Amino acid sequence: MKTLLQPLVTIAAKCGQLIGQKFIALTKPATKSPLPGAVLDLTKSKPDLIAENALLRQQLLVLNRQVKNPKFKPTDRLMLVILASLVSNWKQILLILKPDTLLGWHRQGFRLLWKFKSKSKSRKSRIEAETIALIKQMANENPLWGAERIRGELLKLEIRVAKRTIQKYMRQARPTRPPSQNWKTFLKNHGHEIWACDYLPITDIFFRQLYAFVIVELATRKIIHIGVTRHPTDEWTSQQLREATPYDQQPKYLIRDNDAKFSTHFERVATGASIKVLKTPFQAPNANAICERLLRSIRQECLNHFLILNEGHLSKVLKKYIEYYNLHRPHQGIGQLTPVKSGTKVETGGKIVALPILGGLHHYYEKRIA
Repeated sequence: MKTLLQPLVTIAAKCGQLIGQKFIALTKPATKSPLPGAVLDLTKSKPDLIAENALLRQQLLVLNRQVKNPKFKPTDRLMLVILASLVSNWKQILLILKPDTLLGWHRQGFRLLWKFKSKSKSRKSRIEAETIALIKQMANENPLWGAERIRGELLKLEIRVAKRTIQKYMRQARPTRPPSQNWKTFLKNHGHEIWACDYLPITDIFFRQLYAFVIVELATRKIIHIGVTRHPTDEWTSQQLREATPYDQQPKYLIRDNDAKFSTHFERVATGASIKVLKTPFQAPNANAICERLLRSIRQECLNHFLILNEGHLSKVLKKYIEYYNLHRPHQGIGQLTPVKSGTKVETGGKIVALPILGGLHHYYEKRIA
């Protein structure tokens, strides 16, 4: 019985394959371009077109359920915009994209069209070469003259040129002005007259907040003063500035941020010491970069390696580090020199000795004769 049914099963399978291939061939578009397909549709009857439209729509519904974000080429976008303009109810027909997307493509094409139309075309200047040369000559020989002044001189010579045209050739003739002194140049030129200050927050072992107030000289990177407190008020900050400037040892400029701790009392002390306070802009840490870098060094090279108990412990640790920082630590910004130059000469002979700082956290080295 099985041997008799086997040929029938084989024939049925082949018929199914043939039917499937014919179905795919019938439902596949004849051409990739819509224009030849539209020409062929003119020869079809209305019932055939309705049936084909329903078949294509059903395929699009299946495709829309499986493909969430289809990719469109520029040519696809152009053809969809053109075809949608020919259909009155195009919003209801769209299946694989939203109407807003199609409108966005149309606006983009509109912008590209007018960008191409408004593109300036190179044309020969209507002004004679002698007039152009005269404008450039006047601009070079008279650096204080503006375009309107040059236009007046040209009118005296019965040469009529628009102000915008004169400005165009003046820019070509005159060299660009040298840039004004920027903030970096100002700090470099006046570094010996500038101090900078800021607060460094520290958390002790019991999660209580402490603050270290630091003043640094920009030219030498020397730490001028440091103070520690739990309550950084305006009065306390002004007292720190008063202690840092004894016997008329004050800078010409002092850089600070916009913290409320630098308020009325601080300004009064600075004014009494003839110090001009320079406030940094908001959210601009680079304006006080040297002081910010100092606070980072204090944190990374010192405080991150200690558990701070209280104000006294913090003051003791910071004083030891400041002594090392000012006397023994080289700085890249000042040519690998120390902020405070040592008065002792380096011995030609002798043994190099390592001296520990902060319990061996850092070392400095000296030559000593045995």
